[in-house]
Order: sequence, then structure tokens, then C-alpha cells
Amino acid sequence: MKIGIIGAGIAGLASAVRMASRGHEVQVFEANSYPGGKLSEFSLNGYRFDAGPSLFTMPHYVDELFRLAGEEPAEHFRYERLPVVCHYFWEDGARLLAHAGQEEFAREVERQLGVPPQRLHEALADSRRKYELTGRIFLEKSLHRLSTWLGPGVLPAMLAIPRLGLFTNMDTVNRRHLRHPKLVQLFNRFATYNGSNPYKAPGLLTIIPHFEHHIGAFFPKGGMYAITRSIYELAQRKGARFSFGSPVEEIVVERGRATGLKVGGRTHAFDRIISNMDVFFTYKKLLPREKHPHRILKQEKSTSALIFYWGIRREFPELGLHNIFFSDDYRAEFGRLSEGRVYEDPTVYINITSKLEPADAPEGAENWFTMINVPYHAGQDWDAIIERSRAGVLAKLSRILGVDVASFIECEDVLEPRTIESRTASHLGALYGTSSNSRMAAFLRHPNFSGRIEGLYFCGGSAHPGGGIPLCLLSAKIVDEVMHGANGKARPGIKSNSWTF
Repeated sequence: MKIGIIGAGIAGLASAVRMASRGHEVQVFEANSYPGGKLSEFSLNGYRFDAGPSLFTMPHYVDELFRLAGEEPAEHFRYERLPVVCHYFWEDGARLLAHAGQEEFAREVERQLGVPPQRLHEALADSRRKYELTGRIFLEKSLHRLSTWLGPGVLPAMLAIPRLGLFTNMDTVNRRHLRHPKLVQLFNRFATYNGSNPYKAPGLLTIIPHFEHHIGAFFPKGGMYAITRSIYELAQRKGARFSFGSPVEEIVVERGRATGLKVGGRTHAFDRIISNMDVFFTYKKLLPREKHPHRILKQEKSTSALIFYWGIRREFPELGLHNIFFSDDYRAEFGRLSEGRVYEDPTVYINITSKLEPADAPEGAENWFTMINVPYHAGQDWDAIIERSRAGVLAKLSRILGVDVASFIECEDVLEPRTIESRTASHLGALYGTSSNSRMAAFLRHPNFSGRIEGLYFCGGSAHPGGGIPLCLLSAKIVDEVMHGANGKARPGIKSNSWTF
């Protein structure tokens, strides 16, 4: 069977591995000159930067691709578990290390914040319980096929709905468990992992700490781009072909079935099409004559990011791989984001891969990936926002670290919503497709298949189950399972056992 894949983002790469491993003939078309989409890299004046995602959790989803392809993961892709997940800083001088070990983390919370360890244990136990009840149903299966809802584990999850936090928000759940404003703020931060607002997002999203503090946070040898590189090379070894600098112009549909892709004015025939392109642009640009799922395409977008890539000619021993400098008023910060504005003193995240990969920066220097959350692009004056935010971020970091950070910057690059959209075809520069600010958000993400066009499938952050590396990898897995079914054989169509829209 011939499979055409639109886009070589991480989900497109994973789909290529899965399809090629089944013996299908796979061709991937990518508009950029490189694979990875947001998960890319670049170098500047002797500094190497991972351009996009910086946190690596659930590494077994990457390992699974190698084993599926008949290879040993460790021979091609290596990573280490972080002993400290994140370094946290507040304006009043408070600092906290989020140890990977739960007992160490609890002792640190007690020592630095005076919070009894039991509160942390209860919050993390609740996170684990929610994941074990719902994670494999809502994240690893299609929510748009009846067979999922008739499967094992669904009934216990349904009976537990009153205890899952679906009818309240993350902040309420975290305040109930943790009760200390700084610790609540720390756990509210996990809403940003899918571009959401902790004061709006359902309490069910308090499952996210489970990934980081039970399964662990990891760092790939060679930096985050090693994830892209290793999966891309694996796909090539399995026979997948890649065409870079080749934007797809149209998905060819004949009598309700996707039959090919038009690229460079030429039509390539395929038996199945998988789009790793943003769902919005897949419809608007590649399916202009087909009926669009307007309700899904109009969903609230996730937040975006403003990133300063700084080469810092100094070492900061108090910083680690992941660092957070909190704002004093988190609710006000998210309130501004909801209004399409940037808070005047936002929370700042710094990722420094040279802490674990010294070659990523010159000796005695560090590569700072410095990010703040910003709204998606809606016509704001981004040039003014960038200038104002840069000054505010540097002032904040200088206050907390006690040095003039700006004086150590020797090179700089910037990524913002407009360039995120133009480089990765992410609608309005939203990092995670739609937000998760309502309890129905999971059900309103685009399915991993088309209910109207046979042979057309969707993977990546704008489709179910959402954005971020683990979920994008899972979207490729769901596409594979929906396309082939339990017996592993390709299905001629899936409408008979699906919900259409």
C-alpha cells in the first residue's frame, strides 16, 4: 500500500516509521528544508539551540518506534533521567528544587516553603490516580470511535467522573490539595504544557504532574533535536522517502476518497493520506472544495510563545537545565493572555542544554532558551511587544539573579507567533492547536481520521490527543491503529465504526 504523508514534524516522522515498518511504501512531503517541524535546531556564533520543545517526558513512546521497527533503541537514541526536574525562583528570594524523587521533593517543599510533605504526596497520588483511570482511554485511543467507549476500563472511568475534576478547574484542585500559594502556583504551571489557563482548564489536567514526577523528566544525548534526528534516520532505514522543500498544494479527492497529493503541479497517487499539517491549514489550503468541520476549526487556540535565544558569556551555577522565574500575580498573567495581551511582568522559563551538553556553548558560557507565554497572533503589534518584553524579562532576571544579565548577551535570535506560524504552519502561531480551557476540549479536537473523506488521516498537535512530543507520538500510534485495526491489516474504510462530524 502507498502512503503519502504531509509534513515531517515529529508525528509525521513517527507515522512514517509505523507505516514503513508494516511494509507500506511511504513518501513524506515537507515544505521546509529540514525534518522536525517545531522540534528543530540551529547554531549561532558557536552556540547550539534546540529551537522548539525543551522538555522530554514519556521516552518509552520513542523507544516503542525502534522496537516496532525491529531495532534496539539504545543503539540509536540515548537519554538520561533528570535528578532535578526544575529550578524554581520567586521575586521575594524564595527558591525551590523540584527533585525527581518524590520523597526528596517533599522534603524540599517542607524545608523551603514550610508545607507538610503529606500535601505534596496527596497531590501527586491524585495525579497518578487520574492518569491510571483515564490516561490510556483519553490519550492512547481515538475518542471518535465507538469501539473505544465499549472497551475495558471505560466504565470505571465514567463512574469516577465526579472525582476527576471535570467540573472544576486546575487551580481549585491544586488549592484544595496544596494550600500554599507558591506550591499552588508551581502546580498551576502544568497548564502551560498544552497552552491552557489553569483558572479555566478542567481539574482533570492535574494528571500532568504524574508524567514528570512519577515517570520522570529526561534529557536526550545530543539535545532535543536528537529525537527528530533519530526517528528521521529510523524512517529512512525502514525505506521511507522524504521530499524536502516540497509543499503540498492539494489533497486530491475523488468520489469521497483521498487518492493523491498534488506537489509542484504534479499529482502523486496514494492509497492513504496522513496529514501532519495543522488541521486548519489542511482544510483551508489543501481541501478548499471540501466541506470543513467549522465547529472544530473555530475552537479557541492555545497560547503561543516569545522566545529569546541568548548566547550568555557567563556561567550561572544556581541554574539547571530547566528554570522558572515566577510572576507575582499568576492569575493576572493568565487574565492578560485571555485578553490577547502580554503581562507586564510574565513568568520566565529558561532552558540551558549546555548544562548537560557542554559542546552546546563555548567554554565558560551558556546557551539560554528564554521563553514567556504570549497569546496567539491576532493582529497585535509584535515588534513593540518584543521590545517591551525583552526589557522586562532582562530586568526580572537581573533582579532575581543579582547581576546585569544583559551585559553578558553576546548573540541573540528571536522566535514569536508570526514566525512560528510561517515556519511551522501552526495556525495563528498557536503552539498546541486548540486550548484545553473547557471540559469538552478533548472531544472537540479533530479526530485522527476524516469522517467524510475515506483514506484521510490526521496526526500532530492540532489533532487528538493534542500538542507536545508524547501526545504527537501518540497521535501517530492512533492513526496506525485506526487505519489497520486489531488484526494489523489495512482497512478499506472506517466509517462503519466511527463517529463522523
